[in-house]
Amino acid sequence: MGIISLPYHRNDSHVALVNHTVVTHFILLEIPNTDGLQTILFVIVSAFYLCTLLGNLLILSAILCDSHLHTPMYFFLCNLAVLDLGLASIITPKLLAILCGQSRVISLGGCMSQVFFYQFLGCTGELLCNIMAFDRYVAICHPLRYLIIMNWRVCAILAASTWVTSSFHATILTSLTFTLPYCGPNVVDYYFCDFFPVAKLACADTYVIETLGFYNTGLLPMTCFLLILMSYVRIVYSILKMNSAEGRRNAASTCTSHLMLVTLYFGPCIVVYMQPRLSKVVAATLQFSTDVVTPMLNPVIYTLRNKDVKRALRKLRGGQTTAR
Repeated sequence: MGIISLPYHRNDSHVALVNHTVVTHFILLEIPNTDGLQTILFVIVSAFYLCTLLGNLLILSAILCDSHLHTPMYFFLCNLAVLDLGLASIITPKLLAILCGQSRVISLGGCMSQVFFYQFLGCTGELLCNIMAFDRYVAICHPLRYLIIMNWRVCAILAASTWVTSSFHATILTSLTFTLPYCGPNVVDYYFCDFFPVAKLACADTYVIETLGFYNTGLLPMTCFLLILMSYVRIVYSILKMNSAEGRRNAASTCTSHLMLVTLYFGPCIVVYMQPRLSKVVAATLQFSTDVVTPMLNPVIYTLRNKDVKRALRKLRGGQTTAR
């Protein structure tokens, strides 16, 4: 059942038989308080997942195919779409398998992959929100120098730095989690593998990983959020100083979508951090909204409020129709 017993230990003075156990797989639980709702949840999660895939792929196609959208803002939006596709695909397929009554067992390698990619993409999302806030800051506060400051070389370096930094972060966290000894039980008290629920099952001191968990779930998101807040204080000040009412409306419109994105990404983190003793149901609901709902909403937010993206989508649809 996922735990192998290994009898061994040789000493110069005597031979002793010591039982060591190695966990070869973990067992995931369902979302708390959802007994009897598996079918409804399966339909809902499936619909969210399909909408996430379709919406983000459409956003990517529209931006890549329309030369008018080859700007820094939409370059970062492409990065966000790729991130959302990955984030939704880490957890959702296994969650759907559990909801339709298939095995809750996940292999050790599968669990490690979930921990790594969840931390990797989660950290990338937080850093990407900061870069997008910086992009809006330069566009509104320094419009005449925008294309000079946010040239393609700078954009590529900023985007690459988020992915590389996050990969180091995820590698360290995953390595520390799975170098701990696991000798049973192997039931993860969650519906997917994350470093903290897994580390709680370790047969060793978890002080280091718990300390890193504090920085990961609390300090890092709060720092990113405060940096974004500082950027928007300066942005709001610049908008209020504009003489043109139309200019103020356009500037505010470009920032609204990003502010909604920031709220979706950082809102649940801040609630959990400020209220660490939340009930399992509330915590799981916030986690579910972050992992399943948010990746679907981002394309909607940037499509409904953005005339350029809507025009590109119509152009893409028209091109497909003509091709037929």
